[in-house]
Amino acid sequence: MSNDVAVVIEQREGMIVEVSFEMLAKGRELATAAGGRLVAVLAGHDVKKLAAELGAADALALVEHEALAHYTPEAYERAVAEALRALEPRVTLVASTSMGLDQAGGLSVTLGWPLCAYCRDVRLEEGTLVAVSQIYGGKLMAEARVAGDRAICAVLPGAVSAAAGRVSGSPALHEIPAPGLGSPRIRFKRLIQPEGGDVDITRESLLVSVGRGIQSRDNIPVVEELAQALGGVLSASRPIVDQGWLPKTRQVGKSGMSVKPKLYLAVGISGAPEHIEGMRGAELIVAINIDPNAPIFDVAHYGVVSDLFDVLPLLTEKIKSKT
Repeated sequence: MSNDVAVVIEQREGMIVEVSFEMLAKGRELATAAGGRLVAVLAGHDVKKLAAELGAADALALVEHEALAHYTPEAYERAVAEALRALEPRVTLVASTSMGLDQAGGLSVTLGWPLCAYCRDVRLEEGTLVAVSQIYGGKLMAEARVAGDRAICAVLPGAVSAAAGRVSGSPALHEIPAPGLGSPRIRFKRLIQPEGGDVDITRESLLVSVGRGIQSRDNIPVVEELAQALGGVLSASRPIVDQGWLPKTRQVGKSGMSVKPKLYLAVGISGAPEHIEGMRGAELIVAINIDPNAPIFDVAHYGVVSDLFDVLPLLTEKIKSKT
């Protein structure tokens, strides 16, 4: 049985997605514990040049084909499955993202390997793979001890730091012939880029993010005033954007933007897993919520259990008086 650990690398339009470095960091931990190699699995077209960014891995299994120039679930699943068949790793890590979850279930069925999804942690205990999955909106953690020689784990973004996975170098290259990709049922038509004109929250160092607790669109200026006093930018959780109270460009979370500001102030946000996925990497997280059991407090460095309408005006006034 191979003790290798494989990490499926996400790349979009020829650029490695940030979460892949998190997967490499976790993969390195597991490979060290297992006494095997860390192997990056990369599928695409004309992406061999990306090997220089994957120095955290001992080896790179590369599958290239013109049909992989743009992401389509069926073609990528076939290509990654071909690489994993050749490698037969002990553990395969994919990111629990839209692209990762697209592939994880299909790979599990195709290869006949069990899948542990929504993993907050993955570790080896005396040779047994243990996966800790986040369920019921993050309210419970379920621990699974996986029997057998192979397993696929879909790991939640933010579970580990990407720093240890961002290493320059040249892993040993193994080029794997692409399988017959034929005529996939899903074909890439075009890439639609979001319209410009608004701020790019991924580049901001201070974000004040508003959630459902704001109650009404008319109350958003209360939060915006605090953001301006702090010299930051207003962002939001998905319910606010779904209501049309703020544009999509301000949405933080799995279906929005992943942000890593120096300060993230979460106001009236309960902390659904999809939102936490997008902001867990912030250097400092401060939460204000009236519910002491809100999941946001599990990731916040500091928390205030109080009505936001009591706290925010006082906080804004205090900040303004110091400037």
